[in-house]
Amino acid sequence: MKKFLLSFINCFFFVLAFADVKLPALVSKGMVLQRNKPIHIWGWADAGEQITLTFKGKTYQTEGQADGKFSLTLPAMEAGGPYQMQLKAKNSITIDDILIGDVWVCSGQSNMEFEMFKAQKLYAKEIAAANYPQIRQFEVVKKFSFTTALQDVTATEGWQVANPQNVLNFTAAGYFFALELHQKYKVPIGLINATWGGTPAEAWLSEDGLQNFPNFTATVNQFKSAPYLQEVKNKDQQAIAQWFKNIKEQDKGHLANGLNWASAQTNTQDWPTTKLPAFWTEEIFKNVNAGVVWYQKDIEIPAALSGKKALLYLGNIYNQDSTWINGILVGHTEDKHKARVYQLNDYILKPGINTITVRVLAWASPPGFVKDKPYKIEIEGETIDLTGTWKYQLGIAAQPLPPTTNLAYQPAVLYKGMIAPLTPYPIKGVIWYQGEANSARGKEYQQLFPALITDWRKQWNLGDFPFLYVQLPNYLAVKPQPSQSNWAELREAQLFTLSLPKTGMAVTYDIGEWNDIHPQNKKDVGLRLALAAQKIAYQEKVVHSGPIYQKMKKKENKLILYFTSTGSGLISKDGKALKYFAISADAQNFVWANAIIKNNKVEVSHPDIKNPVAVRYAWADNPEGANLYNKEGLPASPFRTDKPLN
Repeated sequence: MKKFLLSFINCFFFVLAFADVKLPALVSKGMVLQRNKPIHIWGWADAGEQITLTFKGKTYQTEGQADGKFSLTLPAMEAGGPYQMQLKAKNSITIDDILIGDVWVCSGQSNMEFEMFKAQKLYAKEIAAANYPQIRQFEVVKKFSFTTALQDVTATEGWQVANPQNVLNFTAAGYFFALELHQKYKVPIGLINATWGGTPAEAWLSEDGLQNFPNFTATVNQFKSAPYLQEVKNKDQQAIAQWFKNIKEQDKGHLANGLNWASAQTNTQDWPTTKLPAFWTEEIFKNVNAGVVWYQKDIEIPAALSGKKALLYLGNIYNQDSTWINGILVGHTEDKHKARVYQLNDYILKPGINTITVRVLAWASPPGFVKDKPYKIEIEGETIDLTGTWKYQLGIAAQPLPPTTNLAYQPAVLYKGMIAPLTPYPIKGVIWYQGEANSARGKEYQQLFPALITDWRKQWNLGDFPFLYVQLPNYLAVKPQPSQSNWAELREAQLFTLSLPKTGMAVTYDIGEWNDIHPQNKKDVGLRLALAAQKIAYQEKVVHSGPIYQKMKKKENKLILYFTSTGSGLISKDGKALKYFAISADAQNFVWANAIIKNNKVEVSHPDIKNPVAVRYAWADNPEGANLYNKEGLPASPFRTDKPLN
């Protein structure tokens, strides 16, 4: 028996010691390898294990190292494919359908993550036409790490070919970027989608990249402590659970026996009325920043439209809604940024009066219904408008949800979880769309964003590869007078980052949406990034940017502004007077100015300011109507000539 146990143990450790060769998730069927750069193939193998790789008729050999890894470098190759790759060791691996082309990492927060299906109605034709087997995406599963960098990523479904079904899950900006480059250069394009909505830039830097930011490095070290991390988790979980427990128990709209104010027998005749869409803090409960408000509206459904399937559109609701029609729950959404589109089965709508009840739960201000979004019911081409008068009743007034710690937003954690495992894979460059999460820290971003670019280039060890990014779009309500703006300061930090070599910026303040942090128009974003790629990555002689402020000279009571990237010349896009130029005599108090294009420069003045010292252009969260462009149709970047505020 003893001999049998020893034999079993020896066999067990023999199996462990001679595990199969394993490849990283990126090195898999359908992958796109970077052309014209040495190709790196790596993985895990037993020490001393002999590994043979065959690719395009040539054979390469290596062996497993003492650390359990192996690595092979193949010579640079031209674009082409599909090819097959074979690895032979104790086990054999065959990788089919390999292309060689250009690989771009798509990263940042939700506007790069924004998938094609979220704009399915807008891009129905483009989705139907998406039959491009040489455009592929590898989507990295969201993971973070507080300690060591992960060795591999997890893929949702590996490398996916662009077809009408798969493209729905492609990054929309990335897809239009890839499509433009593929059609122009006729080479395969691979997208590595490593994104996470809401994340700040510091989460995407390595620990090395954060060395000049002591506040972040202190946080990194703090979260390496398992007891501290658990303490944070426990505290947050308890606070969240208690807040929602109080809301549920104290909401007057929840009645006995499982009923609520959406029940058919609820008498709402005495409920007050309000106009929707609106946030409830705008009129009805100005001092209630969180809690629950119930809304109700009666609509009449013609007999001819009853008993049919329909779509209910309730725009965007901050933060959470539960929606009933005639007492039947038809939808529930917790993400304030997600459009409410609820499908109504044919038994929901009845002839005559139908009652819609919406319970809105908000844990922070602003609470309620977002303006300028669709609020309607659609039935077989007919539309029933839901804007206007609604009844309402307060369920509970509450203090906002206590601040909690989003673990995925902590410094370095996304670099370790999602970027570090990618760095052995050669790439053409990066496209980046991020900044919203750092918009309150524009001055810091002036150092943080260049540090990220420098850090990634160091980690990939491919030199100064192209790094192309999107300047923040227009967002929030238009302000009638010049004012301070966090979003403008963040855009300025992005503008200053162009001082790094091989960087390019897509200006987008003309294609955003004032009431949606996730604007639908991702096609123009992709096309403008592709223009920057043509210039910076492919060395084309193209006008890739709108006008960029260069310098200012004073002439009597006028300030003369000089620009680079003027292309064929400066223009007012709409042919009207230039808008959104502000001028100041003290670099603190600004008023709207007169601005004209003259000799491919802009002259700015104001009749009441005899000694102007500073100009700002499009300096606002939402510079709607800013119209300085070049003749190639690209907007000028916002800027200010005065010294940035401390």
